[in-house]
Amino acid sequence: MKLNWVVAALLSFAVAGCVSKSPTGRSQVLTFTNAQMSQMGAESFAQIKKQQKISNDKAKTAYVNCIADRITDVLGTQQPWEVVLFESEQVNAFALPGGYIGVYTGLLEVAENQHQLATVMGHEVAHVLAQHGNEQVSRAQLTGIGMQVADAALGASGVDNKDLYMAGLGLGAQVGIMLPFGRAQESEADVMGLELMAKAGFDPKESIALWQNMAKAGGAQGPELLSTHPSHGTRIEDLQAMQQQVMPLYAQAQKQSLASCNIARNN
Repeated sequence: MKLNWVVAALLSFAVAGCVSKSPTGRSQVLTFTNAQMSQMGAESFAQIKKQQKISNDKAKTAYVNCIADRITDVLGTQQPWEVVLFESEQVNAFALPGGYIGVYTGLLEVAENQHQLATVMGHEVAHVLAQHGNEQVSRAQLTGIGMQVADAALGASGVDNKDLYMAGLGLGAQVGIMLPFGRAQESEADVMGLELMAKAGFDPKESIALWQNMAKAGGAQGPELLSTHPSHGTRIEDLQAMQQQVMPLYAQAQKQSLASCNIARNN
């Protein structure tokens, strides 16, 4: 009993030392360093590139890179981002710590223009900025499964461990293990992503059309990207409510000379 109390007390002190605030003011417990998260991101991205077919469509790849460049440019950092278009019917995309973005060609069939695709990419980059992956693997560590995740973060090479922390980074659909982002995290990424796309010169109004399209895609369950997200109606209502605050950001961006990312839909 006394030993259990001591362990619990030590754990409480450890957690207290790891509590921080997210960009929107939400409390987070983050037990991994930025370097560890970047390592997870790099290893996960390398693994996905080995497992998934990379698209050789130059026009679509340039289109995706153009949108990614405009979004990451507004971050104001020197962090280079690697962007890969994967040939797959999945209606999905992701971003990883360390500067990695993956987009699946299936998403291009649902995101009908550059503004709609920027909605998804801004949302995924926002997950990284808000350290949601760190939050997930930290939670896993503190609830038991995380010892395996921690070993992976420190360089262990077991496949099961890698799958666990890949899932923690939001890649559950790829590895079959779910540590899904919660609704608070998804809503936070919606807010931050909408601001990112507006600052990058993409029309925030198109975010509503995008999620309406997503709600129709893939039948009753919708595409992989929606598997753990808030309901379609809730998300659309929230996006509508945010339009007034982000439209000035879009108007300001329109005054700049920004590259067009249009692509012929037949490509």
